[in-house]
Amino acid sequence: MAPVRDQVLFRLASTLCQLSARSCSNLPSRRACLSTAALPVRPSVTQPLRASETVMNVFDRKAKELQRDRAAAQEDVGVYDYLRSEAGYRLADRIKDVSRKFDKALDIGCGRGQVAEHIYCDMVGRLYQTELSKGFLDQSKSSPEAETVKMHLDEELPLPFEDNEMDLVVSSLNLHWVNNLPGLLQQIHRILKPDGCFIAAMFGGETLFELRCSLQLAETEREGGFAPHISPFTSIRDVGNLLNRAGFNLLTIDVDTIVVSYPTMFELMWDLKGMAENNAAWSRKVHLHRDSLLAAASIYRESYGNKDGSVPATFEILFMIGWKPHSSQAPPAERGSGEFSLKDLKNLPALTKKKPVPVIQSDKQDQLSKTK
Repeated sequence: MAPVRDQVLFRLASTLCQLSARSCSNLPSRRACLSTAALPVRPSVTQPLRASETVMNVFDRKAKELQRDRAAAQEDVGVYDYLRSEAGYRLADRIKDVSRKFDKALDIGCGRGQVAEHIYCDMVGRLYQTELSKGFLDQSKSSPEAETVKMHLDEELPLPFEDNEMDLVVSSLNLHWVNNLPGLLQQIHRILKPDGCFIAAMFGGETLFELRCSLQLAETEREGGFAPHISPFTSIRDVGNLLNRAGFNLLTIDVDTIVVSYPTMFELMWDLKGMAENNAAWSRKVHLHRDSLLAAASIYRESYGNKDGSVPATFEILFMIGWKPHSSQAPPAERGSGEFSLKDLKNLPALTKKKPVPVIQSDKQDQLSKTK
């Protein structure tokens, strides 16, 4: 029966195509009516996009605010802080690497103060904390030494600070939920003083790839298709382009990969909900079928499971540092001014081999040699 059905469908499709072609041939041609001068010119990719073109409404910000408020209302909310605490500590460690004190600093999306608890008076004079969730903001830890000011606001709205006001802006595991990330980076650049520093941490594209693949395979097998259950993340290449486009220079981007083991996939999903890191995309699927969940857990264990029966979850964290331009910063070297080429990298030891440096004797040794 299947070949007969396929033949019928093929003949029906052919007939429809012929009818469509005949109807289109009877229509008057529009090519002669159009002038090339009236056609819109496609903008170059190097030109800056307009504000209306840069905004991609991917995430439901109201849903994300409710998720954070619910997470903050849990009695054991501190149990789920392990990932944010680790990222906050590593970000604060990068602030310490900068040998200067920042008089005014801003923490965008402070969470429960995972960065502020590592900020001391020799690093920052006054710290401003902003957070979308009122629950998280109320529980946010203040700096143990620096003056701390808390502000409840949505970072997608214009930041209520003057131009060239901040010496430092930081953000830890929050930027991946922002719809208009280019616009926010431009605002950060605006409020930073010349030679001001921007340091941030956000999830990269390889985050939770095990969970994403397992859910997609399970839904495709059981339901004939899949919906996005893991929010999209930014790649390291896109981060560099966005920072350059916002006007930052002297960029430094590095990747830290944190792998956490869980008993099963269900504990991972429970912890993501406790962190308020569950999906908030507009295209998210509200419910998951039980069969698909069980199949995904089995695929997860068989494909990525550890020898002890646990399952790993990968969190790729992108750490970025950018500076607002200032005349005191070292300009980039001119093109072609380098002494060596990357083609000669394998011969670098021979190229850099120099004559031995003569030993310069001290004054006492000179005096002894003269007396002898």
